[in-house]
Amino acid sequence: MTGLWTAIAAVASFAIAALLGIWLVPFLKKIHFGQTIREEGPAWHNSKQGTPIMGGFMFIIASLVAGISCVLLYHAFGVDETPLLSAKIFAGMFMATAFGAIGFIDDYIKAVKKRNLGLTPWQKLILQFVVAIAYLVTIGLFGGKTETFIPFYGMLDLGILYYPLAAILIVGVVNAANLTDGIDGLDGSVTFFISVFLMLIASYVSRMGVAIMAAAIAGGCLGFLVWNFHPAKVFMGDTGSLYLGGYVCAMAFALDMPIMLILAGLVYILEMFSVILQVLYFKATHGKRLFKMSPIHHHFEMSGWSEVKIVITFSIFAVICGALSFITVVYGNYRLPSFGA
Repeated sequence: MTGLWTAIAAVASFAIAALLGIWLVPFLKKIHFGQTIREEGPAWHNSKQGTPIMGGFMFIIASLVAGISCVLLYHAFGVDETPLLSAKIFAGMFMATAFGAIGFIDDYIKAVKKRNLGLTPWQKLILQFVVAIAYLVTIGLFGGKTETFIPFYGMLDLGILYYPLAAILIVGVVNAANLTDGIDGLDGSVTFFISVFLMLIASYVSRMGVAIMAAAIAGGCLGFLVWNFHPAKVFMGDTGSLYLGGYVCAMAFALDMPIMLILAGLVYILEMFSVILQVLYFKATHGKRLFKMSPIHHHFEMSGWSEVKIVITFSIFAVICGALSFITVVYGNYRLPSFGA
């Protein structure tokens, strides 16, 4: 029965996202909410000028409607989960939505000002930390512990250090997901595979509410890719990419496995560190570049790879990382009795 609700969440979310595009894409074109291409970006991206942004609303609406509905129905049919786990699921969805709202503000400024700069980096960071802290405080009020699963060790209580480390991890992953959005279909494809493996992990550890949550975003990403795969008819914008990062974080924290974000979401992490390394190397060498362009997907693009080849390659890498994360949980000294919600 639990698997049924997971499947329903995935199929419903896919259908909602894919069908929303029929209305949303023309609407975004009508109100002239188009992408402004970075001047320093690849020259061939200029052809994408004016492509509608904020397409992330497709999977945002789809994942929230399908995810919340199926979790509530799952509970209504007599399957009880602890109040804390329920709080993690619903607070996590709210956190993802709040990150999406920050992205919407950023996209709106870009669309109205017709430039590729929205909120300043500091404005984004402050708002993102406010959202992350609010989420962690909410979980704490419901009795959340400062323990986290460490592969091949078990549960580790970080004490007061848990909160600043968790906030930094959330904001870091959210921005890493944002940086992964740069070519047609990349962020949606990578997040689809991350969500699939988090769904498998959630099923393995008997946290079916989280599995439903993961299925909903996986289906939503797939429905969005109907419109976003190369050549993209719409971009997710920061509205979508920040939401995806927040949603992935919410799933990992609901599983008490935030550290698994580093392995399952390694594509995100590498994208982020390619930018950090590029900046540090540029400053240290007074103008030389480590990569042809960052984030690293643009390096491969500047090296002659097609967008489709990059998406396929990065997706395969995401599958490998996801499989390794699942194997790590299965064989990594996970103990269900001590792994309370």
